[in-house]
Amino acid sequence: MNESCTVEIFSQGRWLEMASVGLLGKKESGWRARSYSGYAVEWALSHEGARDAWALCSAFPVSLEPLELPHWPVFLVDMLPQGYGRRELLRQFGLPEIREESADWQLLLAGAGNPIGHLRVKEAAQWLKTQTGPRKGFSDAQVAQRSEGFIEHLSSHGLFVAGSSGVQGEWPKILLTRSRDGLLYLDHTVDDADATEHFIVKFGRGPSADLARILRHEAPYMALARVLGLRVHAPLKPLGTALFIPRFDRQIESGSVLRLAQESIATLTGKVGFEQVPSHNEVCRALVAVVTDPLTEVLEYIKRDVANLALGNKDNHARNTAVQRRFDGHIALTPLYDFAPMYLHPDGIARRIRWEGNDGGAPDWARVLDVVASDCQLDRGQLAQGLNAMAPQLQSVLDVGAALGVEPEVLSFLTPNVRNQADALARL
Repeated sequence: MNESCTVEIFSQGRWLEMASVGLLGKKESGWRARSYSGYAVEWALSHEGARDAWALCSAFPVSLEPLELPHWPVFLVDMLPQGYGRRELLRQFGLPEIREESADWQLLLAGAGNPIGHLRVKEAAQWLKTQTGPRKGFSDAQVAQRSEGFIEHLSSHGLFVAGSSGVQGEWPKILLTRSRDGLLYLDHTVDDADATEHFIVKFGRGPSADLARILRHEAPYMALARVLGLRVHAPLKPLGTALFIPRFDRQIESGSVLRLAQESIATLTGKVGFEQVPSHNEVCRALVAVVTDPLTEVLEYIKRDVANLALGNKDNHARNTAVQRRFDGHIALTPLYDFAPMYLHPDGIARRIRWEGNDGGAPDWARVLDVVASDCQLDRGQLAQGLNAMAPQLQSVLDVGAALGVEPEVLSFLTPNVRNQADALARL
């Protein structure tokens, strides 16, 4: 097995080799192995100093200088299959589903051929081509119902693996693209010239009523996020027990597909392990260092945490928030994603990312603003004004929630939290 891989970038309508990553440690160590990353010479000379979409990540600007680390670079870990997609790949390789770091390199070289964003591992893309069986499209209803024909087509050619390994997370998901004929196909099998819509399709998980309720509420929650003035993409489309999530890392322009760079806050803050998380303070400082409009992005980030607390979304780990880097130099938070009433999760998910010294699940927002304004050199008054303006929007959630699809039991549970957060912001 190769102990180096080539990272490709999609730019100007084609895939180009931009960098390589080699292992200095044993591949059996997984993401913990020492690594050496470097840009291709021609790429470095053409794009020197770039931190936007021309770079692997904002913390590793384009240059001739290599990046040597005691572990994999975090941007590579972001492409490593996790959750459901990882288990599917392990099954295909005949490996135990509990196999941990020792399988990472093998999984990367197979599962990182079509990830979210604008990068891919060349060797994984080559592997993906070998897994592609006869091209076949399906209606939205066939996909949502996981019809026998749909599942049989995928499983008989190992295609569910091919469709799911590029997206992380515990829920069964698959990347599908609508072609000009109106049918949905595995994303990597549709030519860009034929693509009209790109989706992440998320399916229900087992018989749990609570998990089903979480999935049912993702679309209403995204509608609530719009009411709260948060940065959102297109409405989510529930159909049966499936959820069609329009992708914001893909844009169709003049018959071609633009792939947008997506960098998790794990990469942004250098947190390589899946159990490691930054503090909210670290994230704010990291955002200010790279984004185009620091005040706007930090305010958006704080507002999202208010919304998480008000609406019971406890699942705030380092890979469900990201920045988007464009080729024109613009860097900002992506639209909101993975926003749901995770307090319902039967495993009891805990809030992971917290404000330093000021977070027992109920941060003092005045203190948050004091620290963030000082650390990030931002105007506290403008931050306070932005949060204060969110108070009536929070109150309106209780008025419009039912009409947007929030179930009575959920709305009843949320009411005290929503009112408490609205009152706290109104006092700023």
